[in-house]
Amino acid sequence: MKIYLENLIHIVFPPRCPFCDKVLFSSVLVPQDLACSSCRSKLEFIQEPVCKKCGKPLTDQRQEYCYDCKRHHCHFQQGKALWVYQGEVKHSIYRFKYQGRQEYARYYGRELAQKYGDWIRRHSIDALVPIPLSRKRYRQRGFNQAKLIADEVSRQTKVPVYGNLLLRVHDTRAQKELNDQERKNNLKKAFKTRANKVQLDHILLIDDIYTTGSTMNEAAGELKQSGASEVYCLSLSIGRGYQEG
Repeated sequence: MKIYLENLIHIVFPPRCPFCDKVLFSSVLVPQDLACSSCRSKLEFIQEPVCKKCGKPLTDQRQEYCYDCKRHHCHFQQGKALWVYQGEVKHSIYRFKYQGRQEYARYYGRELAQKYGDWIRRHSIDALVPIPLSRKRYRQRGFNQAKLIADEVSRQTKVPVYGNLLLRVHDTRAQKELNDQERKNNLKKAFKTRANKVQLDHILLIDDIYTTGSTMNEAAGELKQSGASEVYCLSLSIGRGYQEG
């Protein structure tokens, strides 16, 4: 019944391409067709060489770690991402977060699961934890974009989502507005686990954008301090691994 309803909604309200935002009438015949082929060809997927810690793309094959990971201790074991945060991807995520295009999450999650499903299974991930929003930000937006992405990854991989395990206890400023030192200070003690003891071994944090890694690192540190054995990170998009300017 649930599958029938989903197919019916798909036919009556065909999805929009996450990148050009045009209605995909072709998806009525091919439900898996959730993005324009011409748009997909413009995307820059993450590929080697990448930082061994966070997964940012690097320019030098001999380089092992990106600029940020060389300077800071990382609480997470390893991170992966799907696309470089630029061009069509950047505009797509903006519409997703600020113009209410929640339906994009279906495509985002499926792409992440297709690319990193084996990686998730290889590390025996037993929980997907979306990076939470503050209460104020959630009221303004009406949804948590990381939770929507995590829900679709869960549908594809069968790994459960623990959407309420991690709380953002401070209404932090947007990281893109801050310099490196301000980003670190902005997120100190920003997260807290609901449970005093986290009864999970291998957790995968999920977010839409990874820049310097301050958000993921602070969240991973809180989870490990509360009992998680290993924490990994998965992002929809990520910046490049060299110092700008």
